[in-house]
Amino acid sequence: MSFGYQVLGFGSGGGAPPYNVRFLVVAGGGGTNSAGAGGGGFRTIATKAHEVAAGGSYTITVGDGGPGTPGGATTQNGGDDSIFDTITSAGGGGPGSPNKVGNAGGSGGGGSTGWTTTATHAGGAGNVPDTSPSPTGLQGYQGGHSGTQGAHNKSAAGGGGGGSAAGGNAPGNASGAGGAGAPSTITTPGGVTYAGGGGGNAQGPGPSNAGGGSGGGGAGHMDGAVNRNGTDGLGGGSGGCRSSGNAVGGNGIVVLRRLTADSTTTSGTTSTDGSDTIHTFNASGTYVA
Repeated sequence: MSFGYQVLGFGSGGGAPPYNVRFLVVAGGGGTNSAGAGGGGFRTIATKAHEVAAGGSYTITVGDGGPGTPGGATTQNGGDDSIFDTITSAGGGGPGSPNKVGNAGGSGGGGSTGWTTTATHAGGAGNVPDTSPSPTGLQGYQGGHSGTQGAHNKSAAGGGGGGSAAGGNAPGNASGAGGAGAPSTITTPGGVTYAGGGGGNAQGPGPSNAGGGSGGGGAGHMDGAVNRNGTDGLGGGSGGCRSSGNAVGGNGIVVLRRLTADSTTTSGTTSTDGSDTIHTFNASGTYVA
């Protein structure tokens, strides 16, 4: 009789090997009471190239959209971050409250100008913090600047940045459109667009409001009673409203895609597409690989 021991490891019956997933991580869009808000940070990879440990537990954080605030508030209303493993997408930047520069974020908020100023204000920077060294590339773009005061106190705000384009600048007293969001085919071959920027609003009667960016960005509106929220599940930035109104950003989303044969996990909301299983998280949770 011989005595010995068995080394347990991959390939010797000691556990399943690691496997790779594809991911989409979209943060919450910014909220607003003034200019257009930035879309949530957008990060994804095009193939299953992110390794997870079989049986490992991964916390999923889905960022909420930024809150809206009543007119005159100085809060900047950024959205919340979304996180999967080592991947963090930054919340969309809130706009500048009246007469302010927009806030930075995954995509930047638009610059705002009030009724009694001739100054323009810049939009907030996008891709903050910088994700460009990673395989996911930039997570978003800057917001647009506000316009100058026109006749009879007419002025307009910049659009929020989006996942694939900057927010529109406000030329004179016409508001800037929200920046376009970014597409992903992780859930469907036709693709879905996420992280659109909110459109800028007009101050005073006459100037035009602007539309939100594709991917859930809310449209700007002069009437404060009409809230132009970003779309939940897309991370859209909210559209600007005149000082008496407010609008909230859209909540983000996290999606993981793997080969069905790699695991039996049912984490999140699952669906199948060919040989793949897709795990969708519309709220924070846990992915057990």
